[in-house]
Amino acid sequence: MALELKVPEVGESITEVVIGTWKKREGDGVALDESVVEIESDKATVELPAPAAGMVTKILKASGEKAVVGEVIGYLEPAGAAASSAPPAPGPVVDVKRTGGRTDIGSVQPAAAPSAAARVMPAAARVLGEAGLPAAGVAGSGPGGRLTKADATAAVAARPAAPAAPPAKPAAPALQPMAAPGSRQERPVLISPIRRRIAERLVEAQHQAALLTTFNEVDMSAVMALRAKFKDVFQERYGVKLGFMSFFVRAAVEALRAVPQVNAEYRDPHIVFRDYYDIGIAVGGGKGLVVPVIRNAEMLSFAQIEQTIGDFARRAADNKIKLEELQGGTFTISNGGVYGSMLSTPIINPPQSGILGLHAITERPMAVNGQVVIRPMMYLALSYDHRLVDGREAVTFLKRIKDTIEDPTRLMLEV
Repeated sequence: MALELKVPEVGESITEVVIGTWKKREGDGVALDESVVEIESDKATVELPAPAAGMVTKILKASGEKAVVGEVIGYLEPAGAAASSAPPAPGPVVDVKRTGGRTDIGSVQPAAAPSAAARVMPAAARVLGEAGLPAAGVAGSGPGGRLTKADATAAVAARPAAPAAPPAKPAAPALQPMAAPGSRQERPVLISPIRRRIAERLVEAQHQAALLTTFNEVDMSAVMALRAKFKDVFQERYGVKLGFMSFFVRAAVEALRAVPQVNAEYRDPHIVFRDYYDIGIAVGGGKGLVVPVIRNAEMLSFAQIEQTIGDFARRAADNKIKLEELQGGTFTISNGGVYGSMLSTPIINPPQSGILGLHAITERPMAVNGQVVIRPMMYLALSYDHRLVDGREAVTFLKRIKDTIEDPTRLMLEV
């Protein structure tokens, strides 16, 4: 009996989704818990795993179509279902003739061979389907003549190479008009749910918060020297590179402790202060920018922060960030410098009250102790909600970040 592939629960209050990429086609085999299709919501992309090993027999919703939670979008035939439900194979056919009072028994005819579909294992069907090779001409070596994955792999490897297609003859100019230079064609592309949600949140932030941005610059010499000194032993011990982000996360926690308004939320008629620090890290994902949250960053070491960020980046690229990892957060850090940004004014992630923007490190001439020296400098930008953060607090916060990064020993002494 075929199993239903239903849209799973993808988050509280989410009732409608968009069907993403089908990773399996009709006729493809699939293993237990193997991803069959991506489900896109306005908050995250999740994968629908196969409830059993078998074969995808029917796809009801194509990529890009909308569906509701609980709706059936396809069917999967479990492995062995066809064989177990098939009627018993017929016995030999005997030719019986009746002549007068005598019965003549003629030649014995062998029973018809089972159908090819019944003898093809799911893994073999997947291999043959991907290669575009029919199962009818492949001999099976499994029990009862079943066609196994090894048989399918061998058949694909032994298939003769297709002859090269002859070069196409150029069409006559009168029959194939050339596209005019500077074409003004348009290509409409359906907005993904997560991109639509990003747009809504950005507009919401502009309309509901009193946004203001203040800037400063930081000399990265001390942090770069510290990284160069300990990067090898750090990676050998913890299995992860020592990056800049862990320094800024720790510096942000210290600055938030000093200026708690930036870690607070405007919740009329109250301002809600928080005594914990959940830092969102903006990373580029396969479907757009996402902001997974490092919970209780104040309790994590440099290595734990780097490991968490690395894990987020890998899973964001594969659209495997969990919905609960994107929720909450008391403050956000966005590093546009990895893309070459020199200066920007980031927009806060509501209902948060602040976001720290990091930018590219560039060597610039600086006046130090009465002399002009070349230093690796980075611009910092703090966007904040002016409803609960005054300019004094914003400048103090950013100055605290600057002082901590330029003298990272403060992170050890907490001064």
